[in-house]
Parts: sequence; structure tokens; C-alpha cells
Amino acid sequence: MTVSTETRTGATVWFTGLPSAGKTTLANALAERLREREVAVEILDGDVVRPVLSPELGYSRADRDANVARIGWVAALLARHGVLALASVVSPFAEARGRVRELHASRETPFFEVHVATAVEVCAERDVKGLYAKQRAGAMDGLTGIDGEYEAPAAPELVLDTAGRSISSAVDELIALLEKENLL
Repeated sequence: MTVSTETRTGATVWFTGLPSAGKTTLANALAERLREREVAVEILDGDVVRPVLSPELGYSRADRDANVARIGWVAALLARHGVLALASVVSPFAEARGRVRELHASRETPFFEVHVATAVEVCAERDVKGLYAKQRAGAMDGLTGIDGEYEAPAAPELVLDTAGRSISSAVDELIALLEKENLL
């Protein structure tokens, strides 16, 4: 592996959206493209990070906000050190996402909110983790977007709907955003 002596500016790309919207799929595909360009990148997938950073937390609003804050802090730390941090987190509440944005701003670290705005019906059809089926069967309450609240971003840097389009074309939009901001 070649290590670049060029110092890159880091940033956080924060993917938010309903369960099974395509957040993690997009983050993984973007990371692959960035690694091809020898860009330092880390994925902070909410499902992977939660058991490590927030094992004691449940799914109340306060617990969800605490989890988002912890992931946001790690993302900001990585970004401050030149890494492109790709956070794939449902993060249903605008206020919590806003605090993560403010943390990045206070550190003069770029932050890009990407709303993966796939319709709930499409997410339920995909049902990657079986959450929608559990909710329909009465085995789960509070599923984000069904009987749990989701506050869509008011002014994200990018809105992507993954239904009926290729992952590659969505990643092209993400790459274009990062290039426009001189991060690639």
C-alpha cells in the first residue's frame, strides 16, 4: 500500500434515513470508491458501532440522541485527522443531528448530511434486518418511520432516493459533492 505524504482535509458524511433505506449500502460503495483513490476513509455503521460505544443504551429518544452524539464525536475526531468518516445512522431526530453538525462546525471540520430518502414502502419490502416484519407481527414497537418518529432533514447537503436507481449512480453524486467541496 502506498502512503501519501499529501495531507488531506477530512470530513464527515452523515447518512440518515429509515431502516433499510440504503444508508450502509451507500457508505460501503462510497468507501470502496474512495479507497481506490487512496483516500483515508472509515465507516461508522450505527448497527456495528452501537454495541461498542453504547451497549447500555436502549431506544428511547434520549438514548438514541446519546448514541448519535457518541458516533458524531468519533466522526468529528476522525475527520479532524484527515479521514473521511462515513456515518450510517438512522438518527431520527433533527436536533441530535444538528448537534453533531454544530460539533463539526466548532472544530472547523466539514460535515455533509445526506438524507437517504427512500420511501417507507420500499424500505419495508427490503426489510434487510427483519424489523418491519417484527413490527407487523406485533413483536416490536417504535420502528422508525412506522410507529416511531423520523424527522427528515430540513436542509441536507444531498438527498438520495435509492429506489429504482443504481448504487453506482448514487455514489457518483456523492463523489461529485466531495469534489465540489475540494475534498478529493
